Amino acid sequence: MLSARSLFQEILDNDESFRLFCSIAASGESQGGWENRRIAALVPRSERPLAPKIARHGADEDKHGRIFHALMKKRGLQPVAVPPETDYTMLLERDGIGLAHQKLKADEPLTVQDVVTYLAHSRVTEQRASEQMEMLRRYFGAHPDVGHAVKMISHDEDNHLAYCHEELLRFAHAGHGRVIQRALRECALAEIRIHRDVSLAVMAHMGRILGWPRAKSALLAAGIHAVYGYERLAGWRRMVSLCMPERRNALGGPVTPAPEFA
Repeated sequence: MLSARSLFQEILDNDESFRLFCSIAASGESQGGWENRRIAALVPRSERPLAPKIARHGADEDKHGRIFHALMKKRGLQPVAVPPETDYTMLLERDGIGLAHQKLKADEPLTVQDVVTYLAHSRVTEQRASEQMEMLRRYFGAHPDVGHAVKMISHDEDNHLAYCHEELLRFAHAGHGRVIQRALRECALAEIRIHRDVSLAVMAHMGRILGWPRAKSALLAAGIHAVYGYERLAGWRRMVSLCMPERRNALGGPVTPAPEFA
């Protein structure tokens, strides 16, 4: 029976597919770390108290990148080049979602509007990350090789999502509500399309590595399109709602150490 659990187990059991999966994940996390570090450095004076939380977000992403590299190293594997069509963060940036890298590479302070745009982008993408890691934690949280890493990253992603909710609500109460809702909707609709395209590309690469029969690949592609259809119709709304999280000030403390993965 084809299921998410069996699919990920198959990817985990094969060195080449596991190496590609970890390489893609590590690249995305490292890119997120760089983006957050730059945003923290460029936060406008009026929002400087937010900078340590953004920096903490970036440090967490860097830590996740190291974890994925360590998982490969543990199996004697080297990272591979990430196929462009599977590069989720690059495709989002190319589509104009979030803050442009050209802006982040400059030394000009960001505006409050830029910070709101960053938080809206993060709220949407962290929703996806939180859900995906929760699924992996459910299936592989007890796995002897990847279980601890999965649980650590999942905990961090939940913190990131909580932080985005809390900060966006703060900005909404300060009068930015309409701008936030517009940014969230625009980002969510773009994200679900890019997530579909990246998922199709990743599964195509995995299919070639694992020698999947054409019928299996077609079934997986149909499932990805079906999920996109649901998200395009109604599922995107979960990405734009805001509510005060149970985890308050989720990024207000020190980075959780991961010495065994560093």
